[in-house]
Amino acid sequence: MLIGVPKEIKNQEYRIGLTPAGVVELVTRGHEVIVENYGATEIGFENEQYQSAGASIVDSPEEIFERAEMIIKVKEPQANECKMLHEGQLLFTYLHLAPDPDQTRLLVASGATCVAYETVTDESGGLPLLAPMSEVAGRMSIQAGAHHLEKAQGGLGTLLGGVPGVAASRVLIIGGGVVGTQAATMAVGMGADVTIVDRSLPRLRQLDSIFNGRLKCVYSTSEAIRNHALESDLVIGAVLVPGAAAPKLLTRKILKDMKKGAVVVDVAIDQGGCFETSRATTHQDPTYIEEGVIHYCVANMPGGVARTSTIALTNATLPFVVSLANQGAAKALWADKHLLNGLNVHAGMVTYKAVAEVLGYDFIDPREALHA
Repeated sequence: MLIGVPKEIKNQEYRIGLTPAGVVELVTRGHEVIVENYGATEIGFENEQYQSAGASIVDSPEEIFERAEMIIKVKEPQANECKMLHEGQLLFTYLHLAPDPDQTRLLVASGATCVAYETVTDESGGLPLLAPMSEVAGRMSIQAGAHHLEKAQGGLGTLLGGVPGVAASRVLIIGGGVVGTQAATMAVGMGADVTIVDRSLPRLRQLDSIFNGRLKCVYSTSEAIRNHALESDLVIGAVLVPGAAAPKLLTRKILKDMKKGAVVVDVAIDQGGCFETSRATTHQDPTYIEEGVIHYCVANMPGGVARTSTIALTNATLPFVVSLANQGAAKALWADKHLLNGLNVHAGMVTYKAVAEVLGYDFIDPREALHA
């Protein structure tokens, strides 16, 4: 199979879909890989490294989209990239379609087969291709929050861990999944006063055991979120409904009553955000203020540590990439129910139920779509 790896074009996005080590794994299995010129030089992966691994360097994204049978990316394709996709081509990347009707419309029109990293599953019910970026984003959320709490950044002027004689900052984490757990790990490690809320009692018990009483585990209700948000210096939004738009758990009404100069970090912004006042920002211009509260809503947080993120992502995606390349999309999807769960769009049909429901498309079962 001919596999294409274009350079990412989203604002301040330096990740790339495949490392040179990943290229070696594909080339040794008889596949051909083309990589866009200078696709990852800014994170230390030079053209020569890709060529040594067996890839060919091409000068334009147009050539990659025209020639490649499978396109491997990181971020959702931008409008001009969607328009270069064609019938029968396979796209493997993060999509986050539920809050993005324009991208969905363009992918449906392309006729391509589009498999989303974020809805591929595993035997335990987890999301193995979302997990590495969730780990990165969870840890980064505390770094970003701590930085923007500094007075020079417009924040309250509080140190996350405090000092002897001065209380630590209060951190509320909404959601106890991968993002929330990693955020808690960082916040606890920095000495903050941490509360995590989740609606799963078994998960709260796990977290209580993991952290051995070093944070407070609270059952998630609207009242609990409100009460703890009002006391908090930093709130992390870490909720996820796989493939669907995130629920709005922190309302404008709550925000109005929060501390002025407090910081909220919405890690769910790729799925539309879990705060009522959230709107996507970039690494170039990461924050804005609503109701006196600093909002950090960068839609590609892991792109800020692009080298770490690229290596972590390739480690997770590579077995699936090899399977798709070795067997072809249809056979690989038929053979692996977990990979099949990643199929969001195929030949003009929406094949992920949550996306179809929220955007008003007819849902076509993925097996029925492949058979058709």
